[in-house]
Amino acid sequence: MPGGPARFDALVIGTGQAGPSLAARLAKAGWRVAIVERKRFGGTCVNNGCIPTKALVASAYAAFLTRRSLEWGVRVSGEILVDMKAVKARKDEIVRRSNQGVERWMKGLANATVYEGHARLEGPRTVRVGEERLEAERIFINVGGRAAVPDLPGLGDVPFLTNAGMMELDFLPPHLVIVGGSYVGLEFAQTYRRFGSEVTVVEMAPRLIAREDEDVSQAVREILEGEGVRVRTDARCLAVEKRGPGLAVRVDCENGDAEVAGSHLLLAVGRRPNTGDLGLEAAGIATDARGFIVVDDQLRTSVPGIWALGDCNGRGAFTHTSYNDYEIVAANLLDGEARRVTDRIATYGLFVDPPLGRVGMTEAEVRATGRPALAGRRAMSRVGRAIEKGETRGLMKVVVDAETKRILGAAILGVGGDEAIHCVTDVMSAGAPYTVLQRTVHIHPTVAELIPTVLGELQPLA
Repeated sequence: MPGGPARFDALVIGTGQAGPSLAARLAKAGWRVAIVERKRFGGTCVNNGCIPTKALVASAYAAFLTRRSLEWGVRVSGEILVDMKAVKARKDEIVRRSNQGVERWMKGLANATVYEGHARLEGPRTVRVGEERLEAERIFINVGGRAAVPDLPGLGDVPFLTNAGMMELDFLPPHLVIVGGSYVGLEFAQTYRRFGSEVTVVEMAPRLIAREDEDVSQAVREILEGEGVRVRTDARCLAVEKRGPGLAVRVDCENGDAEVAGSHLLLAVGRRPNTGDLGLEAAGIATDARGFIVVDDQLRTSVPGIWALGDCNGRGAFTHTSYNDYEIVAANLLDGEARRVTDRIATYGLFVDPPLGRVGMTEAEVRATGRPALAGRRAMSRVGRAIEKGETRGLMKVVVDAETKRILGAAILGVGGDEAIHCVTDVMSAGAPYTVLQRTVHIHPTVAELIPTVLGELQPLA
């Protein structure tokens, strides 16, 4: 009837990593698809996550190498300056191309209609976008997440930045204080130190990136401190206050000054899902205590016909796991498969320089199981490729089940570690014993060629 809801076979809410590919696949299969985006196409990765931050990392790396050029016998004359407006402009252009590429892709799909505005569920099959009411047999929620803001005393009186706010800076903070010593915080710490800022990282835990093994955590700290980043761990009773034109963070640590004064504050203490204003309760969709949408092993929510993909479901929080969410849902719906979230092996990176590539269990997690295990280690200072490039910081480590010979986990902190780790990931995914990788011939000189060597030097975990 006139004025009734627009009806579709599928409705995709959000255009982060999972949503566009799913919408395109469903539309190609002949489904009538509605796509809703309330702000910027491409989600966190494109707009204020992976792509822009890695663009900044690349600019900072160029500055870092230029300052060290004499180590390679290259003389650079004149003062080395970082033009932050130009750095931001480069980053913005990379983001613009990605953002507009996703938007053009979605608006050019056959069998698809794009709605721009905030989506709110009014029932298990109905979504309102502004004045429009949409109905669909299947709804796919891909709304992502945003930076969590902790309830710190005094925070309401002090301006602060999150990862999104950092994307808007076109100047160099004189002294950037970062609360949070994990993946996001550490990438910004090194980047802005290389640009020229004074940087202090404040972390409540006893060490940085506490989910990693102690040797990896310590090596990362040494890398950052070696470049002049100050690190304060065991920071208790955090509080902030306005201090002249800047601010101060009370850290109340056992060692060192009781506070850290700086010019700008970055909060990097985790992420929260964008689920609070979706009307989930109207559809009967269950969430957990932190607001993440509860899903089963095939990403189905508590309501039949509704799925949740990407950061909002709490099952990955990475761009690559979000994309895998799309692959799981599409394969199960369209290809007659039965793929599951638990089929994938946890793998991720920390993109400081040199980067950390990680897959599977940590050594500490393996020890906690009590199973007999073997481990192999090598310092990057014993890797030819690293020596040739003048980047010998870090280590590589692999842990293996002594009985099944399956690889349980690995960490490569060093030049090329974010790429070389995939050698291990692939063997683990294939379910093959470590001997397959140990006996594989790799190209020389590379980082990956040393993985078989490490596997040939396995020793029982003490």
